[in-house]
Amino acid sequence: MSSKLRVGILGATGMVGQRFISLLENHPWFEVVTVAASPRSAGKTYEDAVGGRWKMDTPMPEAVKKLVVMNVNEVEKVAATVDFVFSAVDMSKEEIKAIEEEYAKTETPVVSNNSAHRWTPDVPMVVPEINPEHFDVIESQKKRLGTTRGFIAVKPNCSIQSYAPVLTAWKEFEPYEVVATTYQAISGAGKTFKEWPEMIENIIPFIGGEEEKSEQEPLRIWGKVVDGQIVKASEPVITCQCIRVPVLNGHTAAVFVKFRKKPTKEQLIEKLVNYSGFPQEAELPSAPKQFIRYMEEDNRPQVQLDVNFEHGMGVSVGRLREDTVYDWKFVGLSHNTVRGAAGGAVLCAETLKAKGYITAK
Repeated sequence: MSSKLRVGILGATGMVGQRFISLLENHPWFEVVTVAASPRSAGKTYEDAVGGRWKMDTPMPEAVKKLVVMNVNEVEKVAATVDFVFSAVDMSKEEIKAIEEEYAKTETPVVSNNSAHRWTPDVPMVVPEINPEHFDVIESQKKRLGTTRGFIAVKPNCSIQSYAPVLTAWKEFEPYEVVATTYQAISGAGKTFKEWPEMIENIIPFIGGEEEKSEQEPLRIWGKVVDGQIVKASEPVITCQCIRVPVLNGHTAAVFVKFRKKPTKEQLIEKLVNYSGFPQEAELPSAPKQFIRYMEEDNRPQVQLDVNFEHGMGVSVGRLREDTVYDWKFVGLSHNTVRGAAGGAVLCAETLKAKGYITAK
């Protein structure tokens, strides 16, 4: 019997579910034992349920091919097979909220990639290098849910990963006003070019709900736990435009920042390259050794060359220079389905295990 924790993936047939499965292949701590999806996939083997829709670059892991897909709505049945679940279900926000709470109430921790619970006051939304202390709020959430080990934890939106870590590294210089434009890959919509041919050689200047998330979610990450709830920070004020571009993987951000304390370029770069957090200290399996790197070349970071930095878990920054209106500007790049989605959630789960929140049932 494996000593690994038994993992279930809710919404296993979709793009993020597939990414979870590929990232968890040969994971030292976790083993995928259960895959769950909509009733129409239930009863088929995972291989048959996905069919020709496998969207990863690497082949489908052998270990999951013959797993029989369970009905995600049969909560008690799914929960009985696992120690915790990753959630990547494709439902309405209200349905996701309800089903994630239902799983938590079976004493099954839920680590979610979905946005439904990102503003639930006692649900931690965490980038493990930035705000792992927000997991403290789980104790209050368990009281509300009436659980002893069941809870929900979430990771933030993919769009903020290329600039929120950077601004965190620069916190002591007090950034107070930020303008960001994100150039977002089509995999963020769960699509490939084959499925979305109108994106070839095209740009769409709208991604529903994305600008609000990009402006507000960093403030929640920088917030504080007060009386069992997360209270968001008030600064820096962020304004954002989010644009869909013809790229498969990788969200790029062009960012302008005003600081109260005026740093030099050398100080800013030094803060970036030396920034690390709990995942690096604890040497978690998915943690990038270098969380943020600075690239000196004028034409970097580039999606094709740099999106897989640190297996897609690192952030690449370049073109840091003084601005004529703001103080400084830079370009950031992160992998939207690895660091920005499934990989970020796996790192959250590793942090939760290391801190004793996720254990074997």
